[in-house]
Amino acid sequence: MPSGEYLRYVALGDSQTEGVGDGDDATGLRGWADLFAARVAAANPGLQYANLAVRGRVAGQVRAEQLGPALALRPDLATVLAGVNDLLRPGFDAEEVAGHLEEMFAALTAAGAHVVTMTFPDVGKIAPIARPVRSRVFDMNARIRAAAARHGVTVADIAPQAVATDPRLWSEDRLHASPLGHERIAAAVARAIDLPGSDDSWTLPLPPQALPSGLQAARAELRWAAGFLGPWLGRRLRGRSSGDGRTAKRPELLPLAVAPSASPADTGLREPS
Repeated sequence: MPSGEYLRYVALGDSQTEGVGDGDDATGLRGWADLFAARVAAANPGLQYANLAVRGRVAGQVRAEQLGPALALRPDLATVLAGVNDLLRPGFDAEEVAGHLEEMFAALTAAGAHVVTMTFPDVGKIAPIARPVRSRVFDMNARIRAAAARHGVTVADIAPQAVATDPRLWSEDRLHASPLGHERIAAAVARAIDLPGSDDSWTLPLPPQALPSGLQAARAELRWAAGFLGPWLGRRLRGRSSGDGRTAKRPELLPLAVAPSASPADTGLREPS
């Protein structure tokens, strides 16, 4: 479907699509899907937008919990992003995860939606301790591209871009995009569907910054392990999820007001603080 003809956008996924890393639970989450919706609405003033994503969900849960409600909303534009939570689990099965994604691709495209997905950046370059799962990421990206090709799904291919692993695009937990990272993702998805005013500027590198010393890097790893890795492992051992008891932040299609200053040409390339 050509850009400029979207009336109903529905986002499916986990914490990235929910917007974790951009805002907080007290003030509210924004995130790339909200930013992308604003870009779509700038070209389609009557756009209605729903976000069904819930943090902590694995791909099978996204399919089981979100696909039915998404289809009921009859979207003409849908984004599907899931699988990162699967990648981090010991029992990861790439074929099974890709199968869940492909089922969502097939059902949504069959219902007439223009579906967009994306590839995952190299997590080993973002969090050194995650290097053992790099091969899983590469495998999943290949499967995502193949499944997308089979169903006419558009892929925002973020993985090959060097800027995707810049630490400034990631929050302190190294699992969720920072506000700047969410802006770059939104710009990448807008470019993937060729929204008016979109371009490749989201791929531009950030200004150079001084590299930390070996001691500073080691201390940062220890702080990260204590502040984020430990609690994450604790939840896994207790069989709990960060999304327990949570529901979608925007379960129904609602109009999205675009501020007068908003523009589809706004690439979100603000300087990092």
